[in-house]
Amino acid sequence: MLKSLTARAIVPVAVAITGFVVVCCILLFSALKEDMISDAVSYETKLADTITRSTHYAMLKGDRETLRNIIDNVSSQDEVEHVRIFNKKGLVMFSGNHGEVFTYVDKKAAGCIGCHAGPVAKSTLKQMERARRYQNPQGKDIIAITSPLYNDPACYTASCHFHSADQKILGILDIGLSAEHLNSTLTVLQSRMIVFSFMILLLSVGGVAALLRRQVFMPLRQIRTFTSNVNSGSLSHDLSGISGELTDLAGDVRSIASQLKLAEEELRKLKGSRKTDHKPAMEAEEVI
Repeated sequence: MLKSLTARAIVPVAVAITGFVVVCCILLFSALKEDMISDAVSYETKLADTITRSTHYAMLKGDRETLRNIIDNVSSQDEVEHVRIFNKKGLVMFSGNHGEVFTYVDKKAAGCIGCHAGPVAKSTLKQMERARRYQNPQGKDIIAITSPLYNDPACYTASCHFHSADQKILGILDIGLSAEHLNSTLTVLQSRMIVFSFMILLLSVGGVAALLRRQVFMPLRQIRTFTSNVNSGSLSHDLSGISGELTDLAGDVRSIASQLKLAEEELRKLKGSRKTDHKPAMEAEEVI
């Protein structure tokens, strides 16, 4: 139990401010985290579109060597974990990892299940539905995205291709980027928000405590000292320097103290008059 008035006043305020700041920081960090992940997926989607457009001409001409060089050059980038192109059957045709060429991808994997969850594969997905996050065998956090390679008139009318106009998707471009930079940024952001939260708590609680001490606790302590002196019989103590809403309380205490002082003086006068009245009567008895 909190017995001190100071503790009863400051502790609830500190708890309320702490809860408010913690909840706000959690909500803010969650929103910023979602925005940053969305930006990373958007950047990766644009990169996938750039690769698709870069390889479009080589695909039309059937230039597999140029296409293979483009995939290898993209895969050589530091943050790129993998780049591969596989056909609608799941057979990897081009990959930065040459060992997985002409192997089949698992259609139940995280990058494929979004389209192949039902009996009929979906041809379109939203941007965030095309993204997935996982850890590679080395334990690194990866953000990957699948970008469909859609059929167009230049494809099904080319002499070297056998795709029909009814086939919507020719293949899939799958690219994965390392999320280490994103994770480090989020870690720095989280630590800074924690420090910022502590600063807000210290300034808020300290400011409220200083304000309560100046405007409430010190005047109440002065009133308490004054009433203690009155209770002990001393009415000479002055009650001044109190302002704000406690002025009325101080005025009432001062008025009660003044009335007590007047009553004490009247009682003293009354006792003195009684003594003077008894003295002549005793002198008259002695004369008789």
